[in-house]
Amino acid sequence: MTLIDGKSVARDIRLELSERTRVFEKKYGKKVGLAVVLIGDDAASQVYVRNKIKACEEAGIRSFAHYLPAETTQRAAEELIVSLAADRNVHGILVQLPLPKHLDAERILSLIPTSKDVDGFSTENIGMLATGGGGTVACTPLGVMELLKRYRIETRGKRAVVVGRSNIVGRPMALLLLNADATVTVCHSKTDNLKEECLRADILIAAIGKAKFITADMVKEGATVIDIGMNRDDNGLLCGDVDFEHVKDRAAYITPVPGGVGPMTIAMLLQNVCDAFERTEKQA
Repeated sequence: MTLIDGKSVARDIRLELSERTRVFEKKYGKKVGLAVVLIGDDAASQVYVRNKIKACEEAGIRSFAHYLPAETTQRAAEELIVSLAADRNVHGILVQLPLPKHLDAERILSLIPTSKDVDGFSTENIGMLATGGGGTVACTPLGVMELLKRYRIETRGKRAVVVGRSNIVGRPMALLLLNADATVTVCHSKTDNLKEECLRADILIAAIGKAKFITADMVKEGATVIDIGMNRDDNGLLCGDVDFEHVKDRAAYITPVPGGVGPMTIAMLLQNVCDAFERTEKQA
């Protein structure tokens, strides 16, 4: 069994991006800029935003943090996004979810220009992914593909099973694997014979948000197991969607939780911002 070390790979990517941003600054005379919008006082969101800002600093990306109170109106939130969309120093806009319940998140996100949608959530970016690529891809599934690439895990002609069909992870994950020439099956809560479907997988992706749901008897010997889940077990400890301790002896490659896919999400966000900067400056 080989442990896929996402933390180490993410660190390498941040170092690569820091060199890339230095080249950009020398060539274009400006820094890459990411605007981060946090509305409300959700504790987990505050941690995520701090981590993203710190990662930006390490990669030489200028961050513009906007902290708004929970009672922020829809109009005020929309006006901020419109102003950031027009700001030429901002190359990517990230609205930290979830938003307070009184806000229309879909409407707010729709105001982010496709060129600055570094989360890859816009209809246009998703459409480009569905038709073969070319747009910005959601950070977590993109991070999974980068791990497969760096560990030289072949996707072409392989059977990939994605357990989960969310718009931000499961669906784009399936499309990326399909674009990489894998034969893809998407499973979900209504799937009949889920165990049998999982056992066919050369590459098994778990993204359902249920602690230790994928057990050893659901994994084919020698499979690659990618765990995107982030949960708490009965003891309050972080764990994934995969029963790691029992599955690891069956897998050829496996990601841990924490330290697997998680660190890659922020690394891919930074990469998306750099890509957005380069596209913008080349068109200027």
